[in-house]
Amino acid sequence: MPAPSESIDLGSSVLPVPRLAGGEAGVTERLRAFETDLQAELSLCGRRRDEVQVIVVTKYHTPELAAVLHAAGQRDFGENTLQGLHAKLEADPALASARWHFIGQLQRKKAGQVARLASAIHSIDRPELVDRIDRIELNHAVDAFVQVSLDGQPDRGGVASDELDDLVERVLSSPHLRLEGLMAVAPLGVDADRAFERLQELSLHIQHIAPEARSISAGMSGDWRAAVRHGATHLRIGTAITGKPVSGR
Repeated sequence: MPAPSESIDLGSSVLPVPRLAGGEAGVTERLRAFETDLQAELSLCGRRRDEVQVIVVTKYHTPELAAVLHAAGQRDFGENTLQGLHAKLEADPALASARWHFIGQLQRKKAGQVARLASAIHSIDRPELVDRIDRIELNHAVDAFVQVSLDGQPDRGGVASDELDDLVERVLSSPHLRLEGLMAVAPLGVDADRAFERLQELSLHIQHIAPEARSISAGMSGDWRAAVRHGATHLRIGTAITGKPVSGR
C-alpha cells in the first residue's frame, strides 16, 4: 500500500469539516457499550465473538475521532469516499496500521485509487470496476465483497441477483481481488430480518461457485441485530459508536 502522501486525484468535491459529537470520552464509551450489546446478541444467537468483525464507519468525522478509537483498540474502519479515506490516512500516520474498508458506491474512474489505499472494498457491483482495478499495479491483494441489490433499485448500488454468478466469477478471475463474500444494504421499508435472510440465502448460493467466500457484510447502526441473526460476519457501524457528526468550519 502506498504512503498516503502519494498523489491522489480526489476530484473537486469538498467534504464537511465536522467537530466531535459527544467528545472523545463519549466515543470510547459508546465503543465499549456496543461491544457489550454485540456480545449479548451473539450469545442469544449461539454465535461466537470471533465470528463477527466490527467496522466503525468514520465518514464525515474527523481523523482525530478515528485516532481516539484506534488508540482504544479499534482496528477496522470504514469510509464511503476516496476523499474521506485519503484524508484520514494523510492526517495521522498511525491510522495507516488500521484496516480501511471502502463501503460506499464506487466510481469506475476512482476504483484503482481506492484499491491502492483500502484493505477491503465492500461495493463491487459491476465488472467494469474489476476491469479498472486489474489495470493498475498493486503490492497487496484487496479483500472484495460483491454488493448485491435486495430491492432492484440501482441508485442504491448492487448487482441484480440474476447477474450475481457472472460477477462472482469475474472477481474470482482478478489477480488483485480476493473474494470474501457478499455485501448488501437492507431496502428502505422492508423488514430487515427478511432482507438479511435473503442475503444469507444468496451467500450460500455463491459458495457453490466460491466455497471460501463465506463472509457477509451487512448490518448498520439501526439493523445490526437482524444482520447478526442471519449470519453477518462484518458489521458496518456508524452513529451507534461515533455519534452524529456536527458540521462546522
